[in-house]
Amino acid sequence: MAFRHEPVLLDEVLHYLGCRPGGVYIDCTVGGGGHAREILARTAPDGILLGIDRDEAALAAAREKLGPYGDRARLVHANFCRLETVWRESGLPAPQGILFDLGVSSPQLDEPERGFSYQADAPLDMRMDRTQALTAWEVVNTWPRRELARIIREYGEEKWAQRIAGFIEKRRLRRPLETTGELVEVIKEAIPAAARRRGPHPARRTFQALRIAVNDELGCLEEGLVAASHILAPGGRILVISFHSLEDRIAKHTLRRLAETGEIEIVTKKPVTPTEAEIARNPRSRSAKLRVGEKKARF
Repeated sequence: MAFRHEPVLLDEVLHYLGCRPGGVYIDCTVGGGGHAREILARTAPDGILLGIDRDEAALAAAREKLGPYGDRARLVHANFCRLETVWRESGLPAPQGILFDLGVSSPQLDEPERGFSYQADAPLDMRMDRTQALTAWEVVNTWPRRELARIIREYGEEKWAQRIAGFIEKRRLRRPLETTGELVEVIKEAIPAAARRRGPHPARRTFQALRIAVNDELGCLEEGLVAASHILAPGGRILVISFHSLEDRIAKHTLRRLAETGEIEIVTKKPVTPTEAEIARNPRSRSAKLRVGEKKARF
């Protein structure tokens, strides 16, 4: 499947980055290259974009999209928790802007074999980096019930976490759960019928929780943001686009803590959200929130 991904809050990202020719910018989740391409266009003729992604399919798409920019686009297969190491190995000057566009991308959701979606039957995978060992299959079939309940409750904010974990354990004692479809059925059995009739798809929160656990998304986020504050040039900015409350909470608290230590200043007192026009054009942008911090100049 082609990796097509419409960049969210693009105008707002470009505004807060303040792209200028000759600058160095890092896209920590380069994805299909949508934000990166516009950054490169606005930093011509000599600006440099260092793009990082743990998904090799996303990197392949970014290489194709950013090919016309030659060596101004430098792409690395890595997790952004290694941001500082990747930047040092690049040999580039301190960046003027660093962007984190979090969560699962539309192409990942739309590619059934990746196992991210509860809408299609596929192997229990959910790895953003398909070279890593841990998959959703291992989490679902081998992690203790107590740990399963914890991640479903904390990462999925699911009130029925204990029941879901219990039903998973009961089912896997008979035989392992192999596919997303089998997991959806177990989740539906665990959640009372009255609760299933209200709100979003009954499996949505559990799938979110498993994806976060498999990819250690929340631990990586705090680590990446702290690293970004260390390597930014004075006056440079960190931008974080989150798509659910857990990500946004970590972004908010980490940026606030960095501000309290004098490392950065908060630029956006409240998160920036998509316009109604963008939501109409791209419904998956609805939950996006952008927060921005600026590295303090040292005198």
